[in-house]
Amino acid sequence: MASFHHFFVVLSLLAIFNSAFAAAPAAHNITKILEAYPEYSEFNNLLIQTKLADEINSREPVTVLVLSNGALSSITGKHPLSVVKNELALHVLLDYFDAGKLHKISDGSTLSTTLYQTTGNAPGNIGFVNITDLKGGNVGFGSGVPGSTLDSTYSKSVQQQPYTISVLEISAPINAPAILTAPAPPASDVNITGLLEKAGCKTFASLLLSSGVLKTYQSAIDKGLTIFAPNDEAFKAAKVPDLNKLSNAEVVSLLQYHALATYTPIGTLKTTKSSISTLATNGAGKYDLSVTTAGDSVSLDTGVDTSRISSTVLDSTPLCIFTVDSLLLPTELFGKAPASAPGPAPEISPSPAADVEAPGPALESATAPSPLSSPAPPTSSPVGSPSKGPTADSQNITSENAAGALETPALMKMLLTVSVSVFASILMF
Repeated sequence: MASFHHFFVVLSLLAIFNSAFAAAPAAHNITKILEAYPEYSEFNNLLIQTKLADEINSREPVTVLVLSNGALSSITGKHPLSVVKNELALHVLLDYFDAGKLHKISDGSTLSTTLYQTTGNAPGNIGFVNITDLKGGNVGFGSGVPGSTLDSTYSKSVQQQPYTISVLEISAPINAPAILTAPAPPASDVNITGLLEKAGCKTFASLLLSSGVLKTYQSAIDKGLTIFAPNDEAFKAAKVPDLNKLSNAEVVSLLQYHALATYTPIGTLKTTKSSISTLATNGAGKYDLSVTTAGDSVSLDTGVDTSRISSTVLDSTPLCIFTVDSLLLPTELFGKAPASAPGPAPEISPSPAADVEAPGPALESATAPSPLSSPAPPTSSPVGSPSKGPTADSQNITSENAAGALETPALMKMLLTVSVSVFASILMF
């Protein structure tokens, strides 16, 4: 009877596990979604070039307001890539909107936070989009800046992965004058040391100048450069090696290890799974890094220690500058992290029982990362008026084949573990 009861428990747990696993959502991939629509090929290519695609894929829920190739030409032909990136980031809403929700906006109007708001470069309401349900069933979009007009309208639904990602076409770019008129000096003209000093990385900036590595950084910018700058406090930490004991060549390698020869914004780092090469990577040593994430927190693992990315100093294609809270120490210069010393073996009292050991179950603990948080929009909504009506009828196409890999939640793993354990106990009867 007990065996039958245990068997019934196993079947119940397995049923729960299978249903939960089947309900797990697939990770979205905006690049794959848009590849099916040639009319958005330019929009898709720009998302890839600016790395916004990685940022979109690392967030949920998210709504992408796409522009057709014809509508996009009004901004791509007039502005550099760094400005275009900011404009496109304004078309990524950090909320889920489908056709139904657009027509059920409370009070008829709302402000939605965009990806541009998260950059820290959006003063006032520039990083918000005003969405207004207009008379006659039309929906208008405009800048969140008070007094802005609703210069774009909803055209049609493209594809949805319910409550995870929605892709909607709008008729024209959402105009935010402060973005389009922002100065965009050539990347090679950026004062790297000046930015580092203002960010509290004076020691690192001084080392770049004295070693000559600054010139290496500057020569790499046009093709893409990402810098991880330790703040001044990082050089005062007790565990920091004496850099005076390094040769000039080793100091150069250490500083080059703090940069990547690619434009790699935070969204791309979050989706990085394999090791990444640095400017110090050469035939004599790997000098690579690995990336770990926990919610919004991103850390770099050198094999000797880990360092957390503290802030973004600059994110302007093709240059990214981050501050990190400790020096990046490559194994090629400082060896691998020492293994933790084993504790003393426990004393085992002799027992008259038979000499048989029964291993106990191992326990695993996991801490779930906090969900991505978005800046809350202001409470007041700007008033605007549409410049023109929609250009197409609403459509609602739900994606049934969105690309992505299934990720098993910790609860499912636990259920499977319990099920196997109980099933094993049955076999022992």
